[in-house]
Order: sequence, then C-alpha cells, then structure tokens
Amino acid sequence: MHLDELREYCLAKPATEETLPFGPDTLVFKVANKMFALTGLDETDLRVNLKCDPDYAVDLRERHEEIKPGWHMNKKHWNTVYIEDGDLRDDLIRELIDHSYGLVVKSLTKKVRAEYGLDV
Repeated sequence: MHLDELREYCLAKPATEETLPFGPDTLVFKVANKMFALTGLDETDLRVNLKCDPDYAVDLRERHEEIKPGWHMNKKHWNTVYIEDGDLRDDLIRELIDHSYGLVVKSLTKKVRAEYGLDV
C-alpha cells in the first residue's frame, strides 16, 4: 500500500475529513472531528498511527514486527503500523484502518453519530 491508496481508503469512510493540525508534514484523518489515523508526509517509509483496542494491540504487536506501540501517541490505545518496509498484507492494513475508524465512531454519542449520519 502506498500513501495515495491509504489516503483514498481513509477518505472513502463516511464523514471523514483530512486535516493538517500538526503542521504541513502530518496528515490526520478524522471522523466527526476525532482522529482515527495519522501519517507523516515527509517520511521515507510509509507508516500510519491507528487507534486500536488495547488487547488487540498487544496481540498484533506480538504477531507482526511491523506493528509497534503508537509513536508519539498513547501506547495503550494506538499502534504505529510500518507499511512500506514490512510484509503486511494490504487487506490487514485496511482491516486495521476499519478497526480504528470503528472504535472512534463507537465512542461518539448517539447524537453526534446522528449529526454525521453515522447511526449504527
């Protein structure tokens, strides 16, 4: 997976926007104004920080050397997924993006989900 594919996949999610709140080198994807993915634009090797269930995060880190505790993030709830320099399958990366997005949507109030058309 390359940056353009990552970006396209994230932006296809309902109510998603991309922002640059940390400066021009860090692309952040948000749903209902809450982050679910961020990636550096100036990196030589593509990596993305994704929200993750704490137990699942530990399991992923044990099974995949390309998945580490979230860099500059709460390491209990975020993973850094190294994409270009690893052997992770694209479908696993998409699954992890879906998981991150789903956690954020699930954490929203019913009212906010309804405002963004995310009632699930």
